[in-house]
Amino acid sequence: MESAELKTVIECIPCFARQAAEAVAQTVPDPVRREELLRSLLKAIAEEPWDGTPPVMAQRIHRLIRQEVGSEDPYRGLKSRMNSAAETMVPLLRRRLEECQDRHEMAVKLAIAGNLLDAGAKTQIGPDELEDHIEKILTAPLRGDPKILFRAAEEAHCILYLADNAGEIFFDRLLIEELPAEKITLFVRGAPTINDATLADAERAGLPEILPVWGNGSDAPGTIVEDCDEKFREWFECADLIISKGQGNYETLSDTDKHIFFLFTVKCPVVAEQTGEPVGSMMVMERNGNE
Repeated sequence: MESAELKTVIECIPCFARQAAEAVAQTVPDPVRREELLRSLLKAIAEEPWDGTPPVMAQRIHRLIRQEVGSEDPYRGLKSRMNSAAETMVPLLRRRLEECQDRHEMAVKLAIAGNLLDAGAKTQIGPDELEDHIEKILTAPLRGDPKILFRAAEEAHCILYLADNAGEIFFDRLLIEELPAEKITLFVRGAPTINDATLADAERAGLPEILPVWGNGSDAPGTIVEDCDEKFREWFECADLIISKGQGNYETLSDTDKHIFFLFTVKCPVVAEQTGEPVGSMMVMERNGNE
């Protein structure tokens, strides 16, 4: 399967409309004002150009949402609940890792399982559903081979780990601890967007205790390299291996010429069609720019 950049299509628009409605519902208590804002946002969605990847479109829409609702982080409360739910589960998951036959596969599964803590996706799960979800994930198959990922990490000299969501970032730590963390630099979003992880979420998960953590300078719910700051672009250029979490990062980096492993759950029919895997699949997808 050849890599190709994912473009915004008509099927993406209902997700943008739902995100707008959820953000307004969380931040505007007055129903009259809520309706006014939502109508304004739906008009903006219709008028915005649909010429980029879905995260490019989402970046534009969520900038408008933050402006209209007068909040720099409309999802702050949801992110806090997601972090709390994930943090509560960490001791249990560490025990599971100790008891399992294949720690590497388990760590990858857990990291991908956390990817469904995603307010931007129709297939999201809530913080209160997390424990039951994890139990199902532990017996679900992976599409791809975690052994190849760990072999590549051992051979690499400079690894970039691109985080995705709040809550999920606690599961990222479990995976990073199984990898050669001394080679890894972690990047989160440079500013709040939807429920994506920022420096505050990484700090809550204790990640700066084990590896360098930076914001990428961008408020896109994906990794738009040209929109990120100079520090990120330098690290991206020099890294010989990238571990990319989440569908948003896949949508923006699927045509990269870097050696990259995408770890994510397929959350929509558009991505399912491109990957050839059904919605709900847990992916360990390697792309090697040298091939």
